[in-house]
Amino acid sequence: MLQVCLNGGRDRSVCEAVPVAAWELGDAAAASVLAGARSIHLHPRDGKGAETMAAVSVDAAVAAVRASAPGVPVGVTTGAWTEPDPQRRAALVRSWSVLPDHASVNWHEEGAEIVADALLSVGIGVEAGVFSGTDGAARLREWPQVGRVVRVLAEVVDRDPATAVDSGVALLEELAAAGGLDRVGRGAVLLHGEEGGAWPVLRLAARRGLDVRIGLEDTVVLPDGGAAADNAELVRAGIAEVAAVRG
Repeated sequence: MLQVCLNGGRDRSVCEAVPVAAWELGDAAAASVLAGARSIHLHPRDGKGAETMAAVSVDAAVAAVRASAPGVPVGVTTGAWTEPDPQRRAALVRSWSVLPDHASVNWHEEGAEIVADALLSVGIGVEAGVFSGTDGAARLREWPQVGRVVRVLAEVVDRDPATAVDSGVALLEELAAAGGLDRVGRGAVLLHGEEGGAWPVLRLAARRGLDVRIGLEDTVVLPDGGAAADNAELVRAGIAEVAAVRG
């Protein structure tokens, strides 16, 4: 499965194709699904373009994507940078009226368990974000609800293309050592990198038979180093890379 990550924290100073408004997210999602994406991850934005978990923005973004890409699972972020207080993040989750299928929870962040419990309480699946170089895997293992995780979203934060693969292998070994977290709940591992590590880590994930992710959140360049026109072009490139690796 390839998940498209539509925008993340980027703005148009880096790439003009980054979708920000709800309707832009909807259009980008539709094009990405047509290109082959089978899951969607996005960061809702407020009227000024800042990332937010506020209901008015989350509801609008999820509704727009659902209308444009019906039947495709859509997820949002709950990153602590949107709201530092985990109790407040949990309250915001409970305020949403248009519910995403899943939301990512970064397990190294303070109060991850609180936010994840809130998601489950309203019927939203949890993507457990485990970053390389953190204690996320160990903390996730201790969570009583770990068996209900949709998938582990394993993120390699090493951006150096020369070392990102080794960092990815180390992260997978850490997940396996943490008590079978390479296969949890209803899903598996989605392994992805960022910036210079995005394409090398995608190929590693393909070789390991794992889910993959690509999109303007993770990189704005194609495998050959050229600038990507939009998310759909990255998705097409990602599918081609996976096919080349898996034969």
